[in-house]
Amino acid sequence: MTSPAVDAAPRAGTRADLARAVRDSGSVGPGAFPTGVAFGVLVAQSGLPWWWASVFSGLIYAGSLEFLFLGLVTAAAPLAAVAVTAFLVNLRHVFYAFSFPLHRVKGRLGKAYSTFALSDEAFVVATGHAARTFPGRRILWLQACIHLYWAGGATVGALLGSALPAGTGGLDFAVTALFTVLAIDGLLAHRDVPVPLLALGCALAARFTVPGQMLPVAFASFAALMTVRHLLRRRGEDARA
Repeated sequence: MTSPAVDAAPRAGTRADLARAVRDSGSVGPGAFPTGVAFGVLVAQSGLPWWWASVFSGLIYAGSLEFLFLGLVTAAAPLAAVAVTAFLVNLRHVFYAFSFPLHRVKGRLGKAYSTFALSDEAFVVATGHAARTFPGRRILWLQACIHLYWAGGATVGALLGSALPAGTGGLDFAVTALFTVLAIDGLLAHRDVPVPLLALGCALAARFTVPGQMLPVAFASFAALMTVRHLLRRRGEDARA
């Protein structure tokens, strides 16, 4: 028979990981929440019922894609256009998988949720220097806290947006501002200067060569360059080993 002390140990560890994850998410959650509020206001202003903000943020949970998806839905865009847009916008998650510590997360359900909730904010925190010793439960709680920040903000924003006058503009810039802050935080944490330089170079090249297709060309070229860079670095590490 298992003693009460042994039964209490896993629960105490879970509570401790949850408390730490709440503190960890405090560095990015205050940025995710107002961005979620901005998204919720846009949902309400688009004419959709307020609860669609909760559905989008809870089930899609893709940040920038949700802003784009809202426009695609209200414009009744073809399914193929929605699929291509989702693929291009979320292509960056392929590179997140190279360094995100998914191997520490235990169980199929835990890994499935961690993959689903792999947001930009969670990636920045979970791959930082201080997170190298985070156990799997702490990573999962961290992602759940950030998810709650975003979904809660979207719900609050939708309720507030229902009471605001129509024509509120400029809120779609919120996600751009959040990505800018995350990019700066990631650069300060990793000091990997070539990455933002590659991104800037791809954006400028696409802007001046194919301005009508800037985003897909810039995304594709940056993805190709990052793949080549990763393979070269891995080959160099294998050679030194």
